[in-house]
Amino acid sequence: MKFIRVLAVLGSLIAAWPIHADDVMRVPEAAASAPFAALVAVPPGYTTYYISGSIAAPKTPAANGKPADWGDIAYQTASVLDSLKATMAKAGLDFGDVVQAHVYMAPDPAMGGGMDFAGMNKVWLTRFGTPTQPNKPARATFKVAALVAEGPLLEIEFIAVKKVKKMK
Repeated sequence: MKFIRVLAVLGSLIAAWPIHADDVMRVPEAAASAPFAALVAVPPGYTTYYISGSIAAPKTPAANGKPADWGDIAYQTASVLDSLKATMAKAGLDFGDVVQAHVYMAPDPAMGGGMDFAGMNKVWLTRFGTPTQPNKPARATFKVAALVAEGPLLEIEFIAVKKVKKMK
C-alpha cells in the first residue's frame, strides 16, 4: 500500500513538472539541498554519451622515492570533476548535460576507514545545482573496498545526453 502511495505522489509530481517535448525532465529530491535529482527522463532525439570513470591526479606526484600525495577528498573530487569536464568538452558536453553519475568511494585512512561523503558532496555542489549550472543528475554512491590504484579515494563516471542536431 505504501508503494502505491509513493507511485501516486511521484505520478503527480511528474504530471505537474513543466516539460517540453524536447527537454530532459529532472524531478528534484524532496530536500532541495540534495546533491542529485530523484528522477531524470530523457525524451527521444538525444544522443547518449557514456563517460568512463576517472580518478584524481596526484596533488604531488611520486618522486625521489617518496610516494605520491593524493590530497584529501575535496582535492580529489575537484580533480576528478575537472578531468571529466575536460573529457566531456571534447564532445561539446558540460555538467548540465549529465543525467546519471556513479561515485565509487574507497576507505579514507584519515577517516578511520570510513568515507568523507560530506566532503565529496561539498565540492560536488560547486558544479551541480548552482545558479549558473542548476541541473543535477540522478546519482548513486558506493563504498568500495579499493580502487584501481593505491591512494585515490574516489572514481566518478557519468552518463550525459545532448539533443541531436537536425540536419538542414
